[in-house]
Amino acid sequence: MSESNTDVIQGTLDMLILKTLSLEPMHGFGIARRIEQITRGVFKVNPGSLLVALQRLERAGRIDAEWQQTENSRRARFYKLTRSGCKQLDVETAEWERRVGAIARLLKAEG
Repeated sequence: MSESNTDVIQGTLDMLILKTLSLEPMHGFGIARRIEQITRGVFKVNPGSLLVALQRLERAGRIDAEWQQTENSRRARFYKLTRSGCKQLDVETAEWERRVGAIARLLKAEG
């Protein structure tokens, strides 16, 4: 039985979080669950890495957070995208598409 690597590609966690929050505000567990659902389990986010990334994005003004009740009546910090976060998402998406295109061209190259 082989194990697939489900780690998020280094340097892409912020982009994945910003994209997830562009869909709707949500708490940390929800963000991790949504990333796993949308990527069909290809990526699973380590909770420790997620917390550090959320703190970094909040300090940078890319996201805002406030305490709210979850659907299970638990208290959790809900995060939402800021205008700065929307702009950063656009920048990171364009850079990602540029890199994916470059890799695709390289993989299709023939001698």
